[in-house]
Amino acid sequence: MKSFSGITNANLLGTDHFGRDMLTRIAYAIQLSFSLAFLTMLTSAIPGILLGVLAAYKRGIIEKILVLFSDIILALPGLLLVLLFVAFAPGNFLYLYLGLSLSLWVEFFRVSIAKTKSILVEPYIESTRLLGFSSFYILKKQILPSLYPVMLTLCAFAMSTAIIAISTLSAIGVGLQPPTAELGSMIVELMPYFEEEPFLVVLPSIFIFLLVLSLQLIAKKDY
Repeated sequence: MKSFSGITNANLLGTDHFGRDMLTRIAYAIQLSFSLAFLTMLTSAIPGILLGVLAAYKRGIIEKILVLFSDIILALPGLLLVLLFVAFAPGNFLYLYLGLSLSLWVEFFRVSIAKTKSILVEPYIESTRLLGFSSFYILKKQILPSLYPVMLTLCAFAMSTAIIAISTLSAIGVGLQPPTAELGSMIVELMPYFEEEPFLVVLPSIFIFLLVLSLQLIAKKDY
């Protein structure tokens, strides 16, 4: 396959310096970034929301311990926390995923605990308790539905943050590395050929922008 073939019928976005089809690599990179971001968001949101609701509902020592742990995590910048994890094995998917999940769950925890506390003081919650309904019923029918809109917005923001972090870490050489097709690593891989093929260098950046923009627009949607 010819390197830097330009746009042709066979290669709609051209080929890179190794003659690899850019459209195929971009499509794979988008799928990889989105999948990793979604997985990270999911494993951050579920424990973050559940622990936040638990802390708000139980109060006492449980709340103090969970809040203290979240404060410790917040004391470290998110990207630095991820760097500490990937330092064990640069380019390893598992450590990158764990670092991102640990840094993002705190946002879900802090928002859910604050929101749940405000919900629990509402008159309709007290009325439900007086009618003899269980805590599980209150959680399922009243608390979680009230959390849904704000958590959906937070999920979109978390995915945006994860996509940017994945690309940034790959670009500085500690994230996913070539030959894995990842948007950040593709930029660095093609950077030496910027003068020859600037379009190919900018192309991954455009798709990072579009991915993040689409998630931000979803986050700002009224539910």
